[in-house]
Amino acid sequence: MSSLEQLTLAQRYASLPATHYSPVQPEVLPDAKLLHFNVQAAKLIGLSADQTLHPDAAEYLCGNRLLPGSQPLAALYAGHQFGYYVSQLGDGRAMLLGDVAGTEERWELQLKGSGPTPYSRRSDGRAVLRSSLREYLCSEAMHGLGVPTTRALSLVGSPLEVRRETVETAAVVLRMSPSFVRFGSFEVFYHRGQHDNLRALADFVITHHFPQYANSPEPYLMMLREIAQRTAHLMAHWQAVGFTHGVMNTDNMSILGLTLDYGPFGFLDRYEPGFVCNHSDEMGRYAFDQQPDIAGWNLTRLAQALSPLINETAAKEALQDYPGLFATHYINLMSAKLGLPAQRENARLILPMLDTLHKNRVDYSLFLRRLCDFDPAPDALNAPLRDMFLDRTAFDAWAITHRAALAKHPQDITVRAGAMRAVNPKFILRNYLAENAIRAVRDNQDNGEIERLITLLHAPFDEHPGMEAYAAEPPEWAHHLELSCSS
Repeated sequence: MSSLEQLTLAQRYASLPATHYSPVQPEVLPDAKLLHFNVQAAKLIGLSADQTLHPDAAEYLCGNRLLPGSQPLAALYAGHQFGYYVSQLGDGRAMLLGDVAGTEERWELQLKGSGPTPYSRRSDGRAVLRSSLREYLCSEAMHGLGVPTTRALSLVGSPLEVRRETVETAAVVLRMSPSFVRFGSFEVFYHRGQHDNLRALADFVITHHFPQYANSPEPYLMMLREIAQRTAHLMAHWQAVGFTHGVMNTDNMSILGLTLDYGPFGFLDRYEPGFVCNHSDEMGRYAFDQQPDIAGWNLTRLAQALSPLINETAAKEALQDYPGLFATHYINLMSAKLGLPAQRENARLILPMLDTLHKNRVDYSLFLRRLCDFDPAPDALNAPLRDMFLDRTAFDAWAITHRAALAKHPQDITVRAGAMRAVNPKFILRNYLAENAIRAVRDNQDNGEIERLITLLHAPFDEHPGMEAYAAEPPEWAHHLELSCSS
């Protein structure tokens, strides 16, 4: 295991033409303080756990001191934001330091909130504690749930004042990902008619991320097909765990099918298919139940961007499988949550369940966790579940169909319950839990809540005796939290 001074970076993104990025330098973050260091993520790149004791840890992890080999750059991209094309975006508050060999793959290290870049659009390039802590927690929560995601290595805070809706303090997250390339990274060169740059980026992605297609007769088509498959898999995970991204613009869509750019996200409390977590999204474009279709729409924008490299008919065919792939992945995930083998006919049980949860305003995650203890005996009342419903008879009707489905696949009740607990989390990052951690750090300089949440979120399926309060229904004030794109 190595120390921060021994972590030697390369910068493979700089092998692209200079039109793809701009060299940058982080601004000094005054009085930087390490708020949390993610030991689990550190292991992925060979960093020892004791780096929290390093006297200059905060300086290295916020960019005040550059890690060895760092060549900071900000990537250029464009994107469709809320359905409208924006011609130039780019890393406005992020800087890619470089990439480092990990235990299984190379990881890119990126500072978020380290100062302005040429793509900041007159902004300060900073991130506030509130949004930084939310991203730090949620990227790790998603990993704990088994959802593909970027990771977070560290969170550094500062008393530096930053103005958003109000004056807040600054923070920097050091993010990790095999790649930060987005759908919008291709769109910018397509809309500029710069096909050589488009091809260079596609070749770069295939070389470093999809080498299995390098010798294919149609490598770009195979790349598009792979991205569509990964996106379908990601959307199925989001819908199954009840996660709403909030800002599914094409510049926030990863070519590796990772959850990318945590802003106004939210996990479902009561099951509400039309849940909108971003109060800036007045039309509900990115509502929970719209996410799979929006991802499909975003894939068509990517296919359009790649059209100079791919036959149009072939590109359309590559995306035709997306809806079916999503449905299959989703039904398989939900079947496991219900204690059933993966089969398409389970949709006849899943969809009525969701409709009943919605009509009865039942908490999604709590219901599925309690379902692990469902007693399939004909005379069993299953009171802990039944009492969650305003209309008990509606639950009774669904329970009959659930018993019938379980009866077709006999299994020891204890074995089934254990398997269900392994896929139905006890702990999720509800917005109020993140808010409590923000207030603890901001108001009391107490970092302990971050560590408690990280411990729970890294193992969300475990019981964690004594921590039941973190798995309870949210308090009433939690239903009134508002999140915007600055969150």
